[in-house]
Amino acid sequence: MRRTAWLLGVLALATCTSAACTSATPRSVTARSASPLVHLVGPSRCSAPGDRPDPVCTPGDVDPRVTQDSIASTICRRGYSSSVRPPEAVTHEIKVRLVAAYGLSGTPFARLELDHLVPLSLGGASDERNLWPEPRGGPSGAEAKDVVEVRLHDQVCSGAVELRVAQQAIARDWRTAP
Repeated sequence: MRRTAWLLGVLALATCTSAACTSATPRSVTARSASPLVHLVGPSRCSAPGDRPDPVCTPGDVDPRVTQDSIASTICRRGYSSSVRPPEAVTHEIKVRLVAAYGLSGTPFARLELDHLVPLSLGGASDERNLWPEPRGGPSGAEAKDVVEVRLHDQVCSGAVELRVAQQAIARDWRTAP
């Protein structure tokens, strides 16, 4: 637990330099945002209607550093998502909490992906408000959403779709996103 808190602090310092990261509403995975979801909604209090996360537990969140004006130096830069993705040492604990909150404790971890509702490739935040245990496989599983994420990323980076429109569309319902 102590090592995890240290890793969370290091991660916050390494990836979070804007005022938004030190505000009362944290935007990234930090020591302050490590456990509010289960405290707020309690274990097994979230439900996944079909292939969508619970909108109360996982409303989605974006990184305020990623804007329409900054996409060339952020999401449209090769390697961006990897540079802001928290390490598994940090996300594993979050996945355990979210699996419990969604009542999926009996599901093997290999069948669930800790997914960003608004993906990192579209400026999504690594915050529990933007993460959920998404089932893998099938026509509406994690892999199918990944295809939509890539398409939207390409459309945003080519200028065909505005960043905010893509973020809102995928957060609302990725199956109907442009």
